[in-house]
Amino acid sequence: MSEEHAPELETALAGVAAALADPSRIRMLCALMDGRAWTATELSIAADISASTASAHLAKLVAGKLIICIPQGRHRYYQLAGLNVAEIIEKMMNLTGIPVTAAIRKSSAPPHLRQARTCYDHLAGETAVAVYDAMQEKGWITADGTMLTTAGESALTALGLPAAHTVKRVFCCGCLDWSERRFHLGGYLGAALFTHCEQQGWLTRTPGYREVTITGKGKKQFRQWLGIQIP
Repeated sequence: MSEEHAPELETALAGVAAALADPSRIRMLCALMDGRAWTATELSIAADISASTASAHLAKLVAGKLIICIPQGRHRYYQLAGLNVAEIIEKMMNLTGIPVTAAIRKSSAPPHLRQARTCYDHLAGETAVAVYDAMQEKGWITADGTMLTTAGESALTALGLPAAHTVKRVFCCGCLDWSERRFHLGGYLGAALFTHCEQQGWLTRTPGYREVTITGKGKKQFRQWLGIQIP
């Protein structure tokens, strides 16, 4: 590394170290190690600090590029900036030699809504999050969930779902799930997949409600198609 870049790197590293150098911020980061997105209020409770103090700490963690802020409707959620951040925190935990268990805030959503429900015109809940994760693991959608890959196009075509790109709305995107605090598939592709699953009898809606039931046929198809086990 050339000397001319050394000061810039040193300053950046010092900024990251400063962002980590506070017990309250560490407690927040440990809470976020569960992989979900949390609100500022939830993180203030996890860190046992006031909401105003939490906001100041969160701003420093965002500035240090350790976490990201995800606006969702009227709410703002915070999540680790990436797997590399989680790995750094995990290594720091190992260095202490002390077992660390992150406080996990349980969802208040009713169990039947947690498993499957509608989110506008696409599927949400545990099943939808599992579908999104599986599609990423198989390389069918990009890491940020904004594009369908060539392998994904082939898989959806084989399923009988046309992977059309000439649509006015966002083609595909990660939509933050309010009960799971992780992403499920949204956009045109999420809606098209939901419609396809309904037409194939993989799921049924409860008229007048958001609840969705995954049928026996659907459980079998999701298992064969994506390797997802649905209770």
